[in-house]
Amino acid sequence: MQNKNMKKFIQLFQVKRDEWCASAIALVVFIILHAMFIYKYYEVFTQTGRGHWNIFVKHFNMSGFDVITYSMVTYWEPNYNVYRHPLLSFMVWPLSCLDKWLADLTGMNLVQFIMAVPLLLCAFYSFVFLYRIFKEIIQLRKADCMLLSAFFFSLAYIMLSVFVPDHFGISLFLLLFTIYLAGSKMQRGVPFKLWQTLVLFVLTAGVTLSNGVKTYLYVLFTNGWRFLRPKHLLIAVLLPCALIWGFARWEYRTFVWPKEMARKEIKAKKSAEQRAKALKAFSDTTSIKDTTELKKAFEQEMNQRAKQKFIADHKKPWNKHTGTPMAKGEFIGWTDISTSRPATIVENLFGESLQLHSSYLLQDTLRSRPVVVPYDWAINYIVEALITVLFLAGIWMGRRSKFLWMILSGFIFDMTLHLVLGFGINEVYIMTAHWAFVIPLAIAFLVKAAGHTPHALKLRILLTALTLWLWGYNGILLGGYLLN
Repeated sequence: MQNKNMKKFIQLFQVKRDEWCASAIALVVFIILHAMFIYKYYEVFTQTGRGHWNIFVKHFNMSGFDVITYSMVTYWEPNYNVYRHPLLSFMVWPLSCLDKWLADLTGMNLVQFIMAVPLLLCAFYSFVFLYRIFKEIIQLRKADCMLLSAFFFSLAYIMLSVFVPDHFGISLFLLLFTIYLAGSKMQRGVPFKLWQTLVLFVLTAGVTLSNGVKTYLYVLFTNGWRFLRPKHLLIAVLLPCALIWGFARWEYRTFVWPKEMARKEIKAKKSAEQRAKALKAFSDTTSIKDTTELKKAFEQEMNQRAKQKFIADHKKPWNKHTGTPMAKGEFIGWTDISTSRPATIVENLFGESLQLHSSYLLQDTLRSRPVVVPYDWAINYIVEALITVLFLAGIWMGRRSKFLWMILSGFIFDMTLHLVLGFGINEVYIMTAHWAFVIPLAIAFLVKAAGHTPHALKLRILLTALTLWLWGYNGILLGGYLLN
């Protein structure tokens, strides 16, 4: 039985004859994107024996994406936020061992090449499973499957997620894989097995906790009321949630808390030394001789300096652009109630996510980019409006599809996180890989409904024009940035 299940699992990753042409073209494009990215940072990032973290952070600038993975593969330690990415640090540990061996062998840090391999595999199979969803589940014609797949990967931050050394490319693959499994089971009227739910949750939540929630939503739509059975809730929901949370707490206490305490101790010692130096300097320059009056005057001076530093810090992008949280706290501190929602939706959520802004191109909001950047050309807003209208029309045409509502449930969850709670709203576009597949999947229902009607050709021409525009516009801006 185990051999049979393993054989079925392996067969899922065997590219079918009618998929090879489109998949091979996609793979070539992904390799080109990786090659340009490696070229941009090759001279700096291949060096060894230097402060790896400072080197990576100083030179890496790709919107709001993090370069933590490169640092961890170079010198392994759990640097991801353990509550948001509980298993990710340990997933990259084998890559760190490989990087160390190759560095000793070649005298070079080959982290870019090492990370490119799993990211390319994730991108390739993201394309394959998206194509299969169009063809096998929504049941579109081959030409439409290729068109909508090309459209999806022409979106700005999907292009970026293919090669940036962050977790988004991995999340994209895992989510599309789960959606494909859910759609296949819906077609056959077969529920997810208990162990399948457990494994999928651990994998998706281990990479990004919010994706684990979407896995449960997909399983809920597939299994129906069977999801709520006590045995399923206990073993497939409560148990893995408890394990993930317990592991995250252990990870925090074992790896994060000792480093935080060490940093606080170093900071306190450094602050005490600076304060002693400041007191000596103040004593040498003042005419006050009375000890009590001297200390009082010094405290006033230090309070004034602290106030000036506080004001100056809050004018800097890394502080100014983070927004105002709902309250102070470990988790609620990630929220944001001050960033404009309408501007975010127009310029970032359905703007930068899909089309790059030529102004402040791929700059980081925590360094130099304003949170909201307008487009220079009216055509960008026209394209955004057309995509939005097609997306909404697709939802309407697919409104009776349980499969579409399953996908939309994950989208609604993400929008609640970003637009209602404000999590990551200041750079919401970097989360595009978590939700943007809902756009072409919804449009697919519009294409299917058009069928062979007189409007079908016009719709396909419009989609082709949008795809060509996005590949040309985003490709030129991105290529110029990477090759500069």
